[in-house]
Amino acid sequence: MMAPTPWPRRVLRGLLALSVLLLLVGLAAWLWLRQSLPLLDGDLATGQLENPVTIERDAQGIPFITAESRSDSAFALGFLHAQERFFQMDLLRRNSSGELSELVGEAALDHDQEVRVHQFRARAERNIAAMPAEDRKILQHYADGVNFGLSQLGAAPWEYALLRQKPRNWVPADSLLTIFSMYMTLQSHTGNFERRDNALAELLPGDLYAFFVPKGGIWDAPLIGDARGPLSLPQTDIAALVEDGTPMAHQEMESEDMIFGSNNWVVGGALTEHGAAIVADDMHLKITVPNIWYRAGWNVPGTEFDMRGASLPGGPIIVAGSNSKVAWGFTNTTADWGDLIPLELSESGDQYRTPDGWKDFEIAKEKIAISGKPPAMLEVRKTIWGPVVGKDHNERPLAYRWVAHDVRGANLNLLKLETAATTRAAMDLAPELGIPHQNLVLGDSEGNIGWTVAGPIPRRVGLDGSRSVSWADGTAYWDGYLSLQEQPQVYNPPSHRIWTANARTMDGEFLRVMGDGGYALGARQQQIRDDLFARERFTEQDLLDIQLDDRAVFLERWQKQLAGLLEGADEYQEVYEQVKDWGGRASADSVGYRIVRNFRLRFIDLSTAPVLTFMQRYAPDFKFGRVNRQVEYPAWEMLSAEPEHLLNPEFESWQALKFAALDRVLEDMAKDGLPLAEQTWGVQNSAKIRHPLGRAIGAVNWFTAMPADPLPGDSHMPRFQSSTNGASERMVVAPGHEERGIFHMATGQSAHPLSPFFGNGHRDWVEGNPSSFTEKSAAYVLTLH
Repeated sequence: MMAPTPWPRRVLRGLLALSVLLLLVGLAAWLWLRQSLPLLDGDLATGQLENPVTIERDAQGIPFITAESRSDSAFALGFLHAQERFFQMDLLRRNSSGELSELVGEAALDHDQEVRVHQFRARAERNIAAMPAEDRKILQHYADGVNFGLSQLGAAPWEYALLRQKPRNWVPADSLLTIFSMYMTLQSHTGNFERRDNALAELLPGDLYAFFVPKGGIWDAPLIGDARGPLSLPQTDIAALVEDGTPMAHQEMESEDMIFGSNNWVVGGALTEHGAAIVADDMHLKITVPNIWYRAGWNVPGTEFDMRGASLPGGPIIVAGSNSKVAWGFTNTTADWGDLIPLELSESGDQYRTPDGWKDFEIAKEKIAISGKPPAMLEVRKTIWGPVVGKDHNERPLAYRWVAHDVRGANLNLLKLETAATTRAAMDLAPELGIPHQNLVLGDSEGNIGWTVAGPIPRRVGLDGSRSVSWADGTAYWDGYLSLQEQPQVYNPPSHRIWTANARTMDGEFLRVMGDGGYALGARQQQIRDDLFARERFTEQDLLDIQLDDRAVFLERWQKQLAGLLEGADEYQEVYEQVKDWGGRASADSVGYRIVRNFRLRFIDLSTAPVLTFMQRYAPDFKFGRVNRQVEYPAWEMLSAEPEHLLNPEFESWQALKFAALDRVLEDMAKDGLPLAEQTWGVQNSAKIRHPLGRAIGAVNWFTAMPADPLPGDSHMPRFQSSTNGASERMVVAPGHEERGIFHMATGQSAHPLSPFFGNGHRDWVEGNPSSFTEKSAAYVLTLH
């Protein structure tokens, strides 16, 4: 054999030079990144504190702050948030103030124009002016801590270098803007659910509307009331919705339960060995790098209370956690906290009718800064009820009356939970809490438990909120807010169990005042309830086990139907085997689960296409989106009963439609290029936990993205999980027994990829390991003077 020809020396020299260059570039990048690492140890003079503050961090980066005044601990928390999470905080305030374009450019202009209508920055400043002096002081000290923490970094957070921007200082109003950002996540800032539901109710024949948009059914599991009865089949033929020659509209459906929500529940002391209540809470949000929450703890000066739990970078409070006497968690109510008002216009369109006669619109001009471009101007039309946010399907302008616009909508009253010693005392604070309306579930060290709505509830007069009606004649309006005595609540129920999961919780008068803002189906909530009633005694680990329950109870009847369809169909033999042996769980290694789950969604796409086609004839941009979260009920009736008059006329039979739905599933799976036996649920449901900048700058994902783990869990079960959404935290804690508690986050404490805390805790979150709720022994000590 001939010896290989040696490379020319110049090529070797070139390769060596390239290697050295790459090494130098990597070293330079590493040195550049290191400049913005947070300070962990030592002593730091601030010139702004009343007394020294100690920050002890454990090896996972969980801090505990010891201070002699509440304003000093707020300063320290602001310092920590800025050092670890400033870019995240900046995005939160800009998201709700409509100021993202100033940072990232014209790509965010549409978003800013839509949001600026609400003028949240001006509302934040108004709300702060109305606060008690002590709350304003805490907010100012928090802002001072943020700005000091930012100034003590060796360089601005690394994201600003990539964007060629400089960070802007924090002001107290920015902290309320983070609350408004959560409103935008958890409630619609344009009233979309009400707008689409109104269109369906007005345009569809009445019996088809009642069938396709039901208000509940057998999956309901409220705290008060019962599940609703079965659907009645409509009389109208679905073919009547489709005009001859009109092409059928199709829209691929996501799971209707994949909503920003959460699970929480509590068991009373009668069911625990230590006699304290145990609270479980997992808040379902978009999972990104960094995580939305920042774990922290602090003493409440002059008291016996110690705070621990999840803080939201941007504010000086624990959102969900324990004060050592009371523990609490939140889930989104998905009830109705805003009303769209169709306006009656004058002939010229320049005025609108009010109970006091015709009135001119108030016009506000908003200037939107755009990075690298001249600013854009926006005209905001305002009414006595709220801003104009869009038009309905009849092209009538819509004003929006929304709790978020009022002074009571955003405040710092969550601070009062820090010194609530009992469940009853904490529940009494609920109407005063200025946050997006939440199911507040609580338990105390004496074993008492409770549920109520956290947030002010409007007193509607002349309307129930289910339909948009004119307020022009004065018969429909909001008459302030409900009193504490009128607030829906459940305290120490005989079962010693309380559960919520974004579905309907109430019936009767309580349901009337809460309304329906698009409740989740209820299957997830029902499975949690049934898990709780399957045991008579509970430990913290037992509640974590429920959080990790990925049994596909909801899909069992769909699996049986699909297996029956496939039995004996030779060309689908391999598919049949996978469906038959699916395992009954949303397991990452199950092929059958993936097929059954996606078959259901494609069946819904095809069976409801005539309704979508009809709606788009009158409202071309109409989309179901997640407006119809109860679609399971008509879908199941069509699948199981096969009513001939409801068959999509594109198909000759229900069997043909079902096989078409299955074929679409199999075609989508085949795109991965893997054999069917390897097309697991984990392949589709692999984690995509990435930094927000990773969408625009792919290289960011190289050093910030979490591993692409195949994930178990799905919607319609307690272990709520998708590639990008899921449990932003999992918490299980008994007040007074925090050392036995459990806490998970999908990513670590720090947003800095070189921080020792960057990915800490991720593996416990993926695998469900019971990691500690409380911080461990101090690995780092920083004293602020």
